Formats: sequence, structure tokens, C-alpha cells
Amino acid sequence: MPEPPSHAVVTLHPAPLETLAIPAALDGHAGTNRATGGVAQIAASNDLDAIRAWLARFGDKQTTFDSYRKEAERLLLWSLVQLGKPLSSLTHEDCLRYQHFLADPQPAATWVANAGAGGGRKHARPDPRWRPFYGPLSPASIRQATVILNALFSWLVQAGYLAGNPLALSRQRTRKVAPRITRYLDPDLWQTVKDSITSMPQDSPRARAHYHRARWLFTLLYLGGLRIAEVGGNKMGQFFVRRDRDGTMRWWLTVHGKGDKDRLVPATRDLMTELSRYRQSVGMPALPSPSEATPLILPIGSTADSIADGTDALALERASGTTRYARHLPSNRPLTRAAIHTIVKDVFARAAERLREQGDEDAVRADLLEKASAHWLRHSAGSHMADHQVDLRHVRDNFGHASLTTTSIYLHAEEDRRHQETDEKHRIDW
Repeated sequence: MPEPPSHAVVTLHPAPLETLAIPAALDGHAGTNRATGGVAQIAASNDLDAIRAWLARFGDKQTTFDSYRKEAERLLLWSLVQLGKPLSSLTHEDCLRYQHFLADPQPAATWVANAGAGGGRKHARPDPRWRPFYGPLSPASIRQATVILNALFSWLVQAGYLAGNPLALSRQRTRKVAPRITRYLDPDLWQTVKDSITSMPQDSPRARAHYHRARWLFTLLYLGGLRIAEVGGNKMGQFFVRRDRDGTMRWWLTVHGKGDKDRLVPATRDLMTELSRYRQSVGMPALPSPSEATPLILPIGSTADSIADGTDALALERASGTTRYARHLPSNRPLTRAAIHTIVKDVFARAAERLREQGDEDAVRADLLEKASAHWLRHSAGSHMADHQVDLRHVRDNFGHASLTTTSIYLHAEEDRRHQETDEKHRIDW
């Protein structure tokens, strides 16, 4: 089947899957790679429905679903808009071209959000400014995209929708392990970030709310070693206290994380102090109650936006001596992953500006800070713990690189030692 000329799809523009309207000639019902024999295992008659069938398998794992949808969506849109052909007509050569495209999505005005303003800003999916990309993908991100798309094609072949996997011919390379972690903050740079947070303005209720939230978020990411998705996906009621064999009361945080696995994170004295500080800043009791559904990070609107002049209702009741905690419990609506990412990036940008004000000699370090993300704090925490001679087995367990047994009625002695060593050697020192 001859491919339609590129001018046949000039009216198509990148749009989210849920609003994408594909002409019948490009919907894949007659794609050149469609399976012609056997019995199909899915009811999809076009490419969009086939992708939806694949994504439905991950509906209960929001982070995985978002990641897989993004990669399938990008490839489908590229195939339609750039090549003018259905996804089910893609060849191996097309897939190679797509990998090159990921390294530099052009034309940028079509593919990259805010391309004319420097790029990088994310917009909500219904927003007309939404685009599939926020800039070029790194080699690591391209590899990850290829892995996900290979899984998509393999599943569609298994489901009897496609005749073959166009990515299966790619030469599989053994991924080399990096000799050392490079995306982390050295102690001096980490101190600059902390100094930037402690210098944030607190001259209004909203400004104070921003300060307390940023301080608690960075504490949680650093001391807890949490991934950004784990910050938004866990609750304050997952903190709990247990008495160890020596009679010492120790706080822990059960984190439900990657791979649907639970792990125990030592809630050190520093971490519990900052948790209490944050909770009290929004009018909550210092310590969480069992099974409390409050998110680990709260929207500012749950405290400081309730009154137009910037003074929240809770503050007014405090002033009148009639604080009613139950009436003003913060919203149980968690921040999105994108919102948490924005908070972190804003703090890093503030810290970078602080460095630039010190002189040109700190420009390189400022540039590094502007590239940093929430995951850098996890790497930084691991590196700093190793520098302080924390047993690497404890670092592994703190970060969720080992299974966790949650049915024990007490914490084992080795876990007590992990908590004690983490508490003694891994500090935030605001």
C-alpha cells in the first residue's frame, strides 16, 4: 500500500489521545503491518483503540500509565503528523528515524511546549498550548522510550493486532553501568539550596505557607530518599511508632513505591521534627494519627487561599481564640507530580540565582543547579550517606532496593541498627 503524501496530513496537529481525531485513511484499520491471519485477542479495529487496550492494563498504576501513555502518544502523533501514515504501517526504518527525532523534535513550534519562549513549560492536557514534548530527550530518555514502545509493539503482536514488531530488529545493546553518580549535589551545593530555602520571604500568610512547604518537601526528599511519585502517592497516616528491643521508641514511614512494593524508611529525629513543624504551620497537631489520609504535601490553597485578602480562615480563628481543628482540616487532595516538580524546580532556580549574585565564578555551579530535579536529591542523599560511612546495606534498604516484610509484629534487630545509624549519620542540619 503506497504511503499517503505528507501534504495529506497538514491539517493534523498534535493533540492528546483523548481528543485526537484521526481521519479514516490514517486510523490504521488497513495498516500494512496489520495481522491478517489467526484470531485477534482484542476488539480494536484501529490504532487508537489498540493503544487504549494496551494502556488499560496499567489503569491502576497512575505513574506507569502516564509514562506509557506519553510514549505511545508521541509515537502515534509523529507517525500521523510527520510521516502521514498509520502507526500500524510503521517500518523498522521509520522507528530509527523516530529515535533521531526524539533527540531534536522539529519543527519545535509544532512539537515543543513554549518553543518560542525557551521551552520547557508544561501545560495541562486540555490546554491548547499543550505539546507532546518539553525539549530534546537525553540518550537515557530515548532508551527508555524505546523500551516502552518495544513493549507496546510486542503486546500488539501477541494480541493478534500487528503482524510483527518493527523494533524487534534493533540491535540490543547491554546497558553500561555508570561508573559513578553524576546527578547529585555536593555538600556545598546542597548547603546553597538549604540557605536559599531558609531565606525565602515569610512576610505574608501565603509566603509563609510556601516557605514551610518547600522546607518540608526538601526534607522529605532528602532524609526519606523518596521518589517524586512517592511524595504525592503516600499519606501522613503511614508514619508509625514502634518500641525496639532496647525500649527506644522509633518512628518509621511505610512508603508504597515503585513496583507496588512497600518499604520502611527510618523517620529520624530530624525528619519528625520537620514533619511536626510543617503540620503545625498549617494548623494540624504535631504528630499524625494512624491511618490519617492527609497527603504528605498539601496544596497552598488548603490554608492560605480561603480568604481573598491572603489571610486564611484558620489564622483568623486563631486570632480570636476559637480555633476549630476539625473544621479546617487541610484538603486530602494531594499535589500532582507536575506540581511537586514545579516546586522543586523553582527552589533550584532560586538557589541558582543566589549563586549568580555572588559572581561569575559560580556561574557553572548555578547552571548545574538549574538542571537539577527532585531525583537529584535522592542521589544526593545516597551519596552523602555513603560519604558518612552509613552501611551500604542500610542505604539500599532505605531507598527501596530490597523487599520488605510488613507482617511482623515487631521490628527486627537489624532494622533497629539501620534506624540508629541513619539517625546518627544522615542529618539535614537546617
